[in-house]
Amino acid sequence: MFFIFLVKFNRAKLTINFEKKKFVAKTTEIGKQGEDMAASFLREKGYRIIAQNWRSRHLEIDLIAQKNQLLLIIEVKTRKNTLFGSPQHFVSKSKQQKLLKAAHEYLLKHPEETEIRFDIIAIVTDTQNIEHIEDAFYADIKG
Repeated sequence: MFFIFLVKFNRAKLTINFEKKKFVAKTTEIGKQGEDMAASFLREKGYRIIAQNWRSRHLEIDLIAQKNQLLLIIEVKTRKNTLFGSPQHFVSKSKQQKLLKAAHEYLLKHPEETEIRFDIIAIVTDTQNIEHIEDAFYADIKG
């Protein structure tokens, strides 16, 4: 939460107004845009989107999709450009561990027997490049 100070000069009178404003970080907007692009991309490839921004307590999965009997847990990484590296290189080991925990939570709540795969979708908005990295990392998870 940020406070904006509005100062008005009206002849000999000074008025200060305080307004509370919520600012959505630009990175949050870019991330949301990337998740929407990734969901559209997957639909065009024949995947069914089950959930977007699925949450359980402090855990989150960007996209959960399904194609045939395969359940995909997808991390979407969006960057404006590749000046500091490709988006997929920003999925750290700790982020992978959080995705594994989130996937475990999801499977506990949805115990359908299915094969699971962890993918990354890397998006660069300046070039509109979308790269789908299948089997980005592996874990043996059972519901």
